[in-house]
Amino acid sequence: MALSNVWHLRTVAESSSKPCYVCYKPTVSVLITPDNKDFFYACRGHLKDRGFCSPVVDEAAKKKEELDREIELVKKEYEEKLAKKKKSKDKKDLKEEGQEGTAKEAEKEKDDKIKAISSRETSSVADEIPRIYTLHKNFFQMRLDRIRNAEISKRNRERLKNPTAFPSVPSGAL
Repeated sequence: MALSNVWHLRTVAESSSKPCYVCYKPTVSVLITPDNKDFFYACRGHLKDRGFCSPVVDEAAKKKEELDREIELVKKEYEEKLAKKKKSKDKKDLKEEGQEGTAKEAEKEKDDKIKAISSRETSSVADEIPRIYTLHKNFFQMRLDRIRNAEISKRNRERLKNPTAFPSVPSGAL
């Protein structure tokens, strides 16, 4: 019965919503263990509550790394575009002032792209809530106690169904 304190967030259909484990408000958010042994419903408000659970930080690092890769891609794309423009400008022998103006425009375009990607990623990261959580020790202990009590009651029901568990009727006469 080694239950780990790692919970994955899943969402269910609106028609399958059930009450939150803490406040009993209907919710579609489900926290489930990776091995699917235990699950419970928790509303978004409690998922953000630091006294209930804490998100695992690896997700934020992955998002940051993805954002950095995308920014690098845009920078490379910009440098290639700038190199092509310089080649075409050299062929056409444009004036020095015209090149500075287009270079400034290209630089401004690059900065706009980077800002747009950064703001888009930042807003999507802020809207998304983490996918992996760890419960705080009191709530995790409550889950363990619930599982343990369910196993004990199941064992007791099985014992009551077994007729050999009861003592035999006395056979001696008085």
